[in-house]
Amino acid sequence: MRVLVVGSGAREHALCVALSSDPAVTALACAPGNAGTARIAQAAAVDAADPAAVAALATSWAADLVVVGPEVPLVAGAADAVRDAGIGCFGPSAQAAQLESSKSFAKHVMSTAGVPTAGYWAVGGAAELETALDEAGPPYVVKDDGLAAGKGVVVTTDRDAAVAHGHRVLDAGGAVLVEEFLDGPEVSLFAVTDGTTVLPLLPAQDAKRRDDGDAGPNTGGMGAYAPLPWAPAGLVEEARATVLQPTVDEMARRGEPFSGLLYAGLALTSRGLRVVEFNARFGDPETQVVLPLLETPLAGLLQAAATGTLAGHPPLRWLDGAAVTVVVAAPGYPERPRTGDPVTGADGEGVLHAGTTVDAEGTVRSAGGRVLAVTAVGADLAAARQSAYERVAAVRLAGAHWRTDIALAAVEGRITV
Repeated sequence: MRVLVVGSGAREHALCVALSSDPAVTALACAPGNAGTARIAQAAAVDAADPAAVAALATSWAADLVVVGPEVPLVAGAADAVRDAGIGCFGPSAQAAQLESSKSFAKHVMSTAGVPTAGYWAVGGAAELETALDEAGPPYVVKDDGLAAGKGVVVTTDRDAAVAHGHRVLDAGGAVLVEEFLDGPEVSLFAVTDGTTVLPLLPAQDAKRRDDGDAGPNTGGMGAYAPLPWAPAGLVEEARATVLQPTVDEMARRGEPFSGLLYAGLALTSRGLRVVEFNARFGDPETQVVLPLLETPLAGLLQAAATGTLAGHPPLRWLDGAAVTVVVAAPGYPERPRTGDPVTGADGEGVLHAGTTVDAEGTVRSAGGRVLAVTAVGADLAAARQSAYERVAAVRLAGAHWRTDIALAAVEGRITV
């Protein structure tokens, strides 16, 4: 099987690592890729946000399967264009990807399907924003209704900060959702689906805030770990039955079947499980800890979803142990990350490249806010965590920062439901 992965981050590097070890994969390419993917997959230049360009590359490269990593190409219609070219694609259509690109659309789908989620107020103007905040009360949850790379939400008890974020989104021409605050720990749950059958993967938890202790601004994710020792028994099956399957069924009923990776962000609240939001693709950095624990070959799983044959796929097999990933970020991330600095120690085991490039002299340099995702697998969460931070210590990037407490609360038993 010739597999083309579209994207350039650590998620795509993790996908390439998993696919490169699959005997069914005879050729692997990553477009546009990064300095890490180039070591295990053929590099190919492409504007990932241009569906026609993605389809043209898939055709010229004679891909059997295209795996679209990021949300922007999916929302633009990359999966549609690839399928129109007669090539299998793992990723939802642009219509189905509205589950991520429009939070209000996702809320309508959940409401119709009876999926438990936070109460919300759709805001189109400044006056509506004030009214919605009055009704919601603190802590205030204010979200950009559209794509925001994981950084479009503010959760705060400071009303002025909530108003300011809402105005920023509105002034930029966007729409705002004010939501009911959900207490309890959050879970990232991926599910592979062909539009009918749903196969959940292993639950993970990411760290969204930049600094230790969940302080600082929201980011695209500063680290993750799996599995979750504190998760209630039956959580995955409950989420499949009450969230994932009803959502997939409702999308099919609407004539907008969702095929690909449905990512449910869940909150385990005092009133039960609630959906925080949906994403339409593998999450980053959770992919970096889920895939290393998946024993089932990845290519066949993704191909079954792309070809509508997931019902006949064998049950998923998982390795024992745990995985932890720590994101090494550039100085200034997330507001104004500095790029172009040399990166060393980035070729070790478990070091996944996120925002990197190689200059004319062959030097690896930073090319984004999140530069590396350093991952380790261990016998348990404590061992995986120790190994991950030992690997982080070998990385050299001027001014880099990372959280020192990824998975620590779970190891110390401080997370309760």
